[in-house]
Amino acid sequence: MTKVDDTGAPALTVTLLGTGSPLPDPNRAGPATLVSSGTDHLLVDAGRGVLLRLAAAGLGAGQLTAVLVTHLHSDHITDLHDVITSRWVTTFEPTPLTIFGPPGTRRVVDHLLGSLEPDIAYRLAHHADLDHRPPVEVVEVEEGALPTPGSIVVTCTPTDHRPVEPTVAYRFEHAGASVVVAGDTVPCDGLDRLAAGADALVHTVLRKDLIEAIPLQRLKDTLDYHSSVGETAQRAGVATLILTHYVPSIPAGGEQAWRELAAQHFGGAIELGDDLHRVEVHPAPTPEP
Repeated sequence: MTKVDDTGAPALTVTLLGTGSPLPDPNRAGPATLVSSGTDHLLVDAGRGVLLRLAAAGLGAGQLTAVLVTHLHSDHITDLHDVITSRWVTTFEPTPLTIFGPPGTRRVVDHLLGSLEPDIAYRLAHHADLDHRPPVEVVEVEEGALPTPGSIVVTCTPTDHRPVEPTVAYRFEHAGASVVVAGDTVPCDGLDRLAAGADALVHTVLRKDLIEAIPLQRLKDTLDYHSSVGETAQRAGVATLILTHYVPSIPAGGEQAWRELAAQHFGGAIELGDDLHRVEVHPAPTPEP
C-alpha cells in the first residue's frame, strides 16, 4: 500500500462511463465504470458505447491500464472487441492489453479475436508499420490479489448473480482510499467482505417496485438476481454509495426519487446521475488519538 495523500487531491476518482441497462437508451451507454488515479485508469466492464464515453472523459483505449470484467453477460462486454481493436490500431508499438475476469473470460476473448480475424488480416496487409497482432493477455480470477499494472492495488471476491456464474467484484485501493465495484449481484457474503471498511461502493441497482408493475415476465425475471436500491444501501457499510446500471432507466429529473429510496436505509453520501458522472474519493480522516 502507498502512503496517504495529504495534498487534497483525490486518491481515487470514479467515472460512471455507462449507466444504462441491456435495453438501448439514447442517453445512457452500457455498463462501464472507470477507476483512476493519476495516469492509472482501470476500466470495469465494457458495455455498449464505452469508447465514446471514454473519449468524452478525455481518454482513449491506449491509455487504459487494464480492463476488469465482472461477469460475462453480454451487456457488460458488448464493446470489449472495440477496446481491443482500438487500442491495437491507435498505439504505435506493441501495447499489451491485460483483461482480468472470471473463469470463462479467456474463451470469450479468444472467440472475439477469432471474429476479428478478417479485420486483423486487412490491417496487417494494409499498414506497413503495423507488424503485430493485437497483444492481449487474459488473467482469469476468482478471489484474492490481482497482478494489475500501475499503482492501484486491486483485489476481488466472488459475488452472487446466479444462474450467471462465476461473477466477481473488485476492490481498488490507493493512497489510503478504497473503492469497491460490485457488478451485478444480490447481497452476498463475498461482497460484504470486500466492501468492509471501504470508502465507496459502486453498485448496479434496480427498482423492484417499478419492475413488478411491468407485465413482462422476461423483465420480472431480473428481480431474483439483482439488488434493489434499498438492499444495496442497507448492506453497504461504506461512506459513499454510488449507484449505476439503472433498471429501469432513470428519466430526466427522476434521480431524487431513487436517492430518497436509498436514503431510507443508508445515512451516507449517495451518488447517482448521468453517464460521465464523476465522484472523487478521499481517504477517511484519521481519528484523533
